[in-house]
Amino acid sequence: MLLEVKNLRVQFDTLMGLSSPVDGISFSLEKGETLGIVGESGCGKSMSASAILRLVPPPGRIVDGEVLLDGTDLLKASAANMRQVRGHYMSMVLQDPVASLNPVFPIGNQVAEAVTVSQRLRRRSLKEKVIELLQRVRIPSAENRIYEYPHQMSGGMRQRVAGAISFASNDLKVLIADEPTTALDVTVQAQYLDLLKELQADVGFGLIFISHDIGAVAELCDKVSVMYAGKIVETGPTRTIINHPRHPYTKALLDCLPRLNEVKRLEPIGGEPPNPFAFPPGCRFAPRCPRATELCHTQYPDFVQIDENHDAACWYANES
Repeated sequence: MLLEVKNLRVQFDTLMGLSSPVDGISFSLEKGETLGIVGESGCGKSMSASAILRLVPPPGRIVDGEVLLDGTDLLKASAANMRQVRGHYMSMVLQDPVASLNPVFPIGNQVAEAVTVSQRLRRRSLKEKVIELLQRVRIPSAENRIYEYPHQMSGGMRQRVAGAISFASNDLKVLIADEPTTALDVTVQAQYLDLLKELQADVGFGLIFISHDIGAVAELCDKVSVMYAGKIVETGPTRTIINHPRHPYTKALLDCLPRLNEVKRLEPIGGEPPNPFAFPPGCRFAPRCPRATELCHTQYPDFVQIDENHDAACWYANES
């Protein structure tokens, strides 16, 4: 197994109280596999990614769990070792490339800085490597664009530059893409997803694709974990999750999507996500679930195994 996350828990101790935006999640990733993590805004997807890389901002802290990369627990690694892991073996593409790129340096300098972290190259070789990386992410006229600044590029091009920085290492094993297509229009989104698939096929890294767009997840991912209020509520192969959801929240997310050749009213999810400082005692989706019973409101369900690779945390997951 390339990456295993076991019972990962993150807590924030604030003036408003104690909050757990990531509350005991577990999943695994094989080499060359793509895992999609989906859910509403605020469900803990991005914080999970930050915790995997040990980049949880204060006053947050990781209080439990394991993050095993090739069997080595990253949560027990020293700060110096984690700096080697980030950029060498694990990397992350953020949602907003404007926030990722420094506006006062040419993009060539910024890609070169990432390259020098993992490779010792001389000036000419470094420039050639930077151009090669930009060409790899389909930046046209890369030899000229290295002198441009982020504001001179479109949103799609900036996101590709951010991708080139993430792919700077020759030893990349895991790439985390945190909603990389959110700021892009539909056509550019499709091109970017194709680019990710192509690069993954070439390099063989495992990909964690975080998104609230189930359509993009269906296009790209081999398997899906659905998050709600800090917990994973359903996991399984992508086609199985989309065609046969067993958790009411997963079904509610899918009912929000328009479908080709089908005319029907889109159904929004009623109610609001729970207060992160006061989660309900039972299933956290129960206050919004039309099928909730007294049991759902009082006890949190264990995962029910639907089949070999499909699990759902619902008391009634085995009911059709």
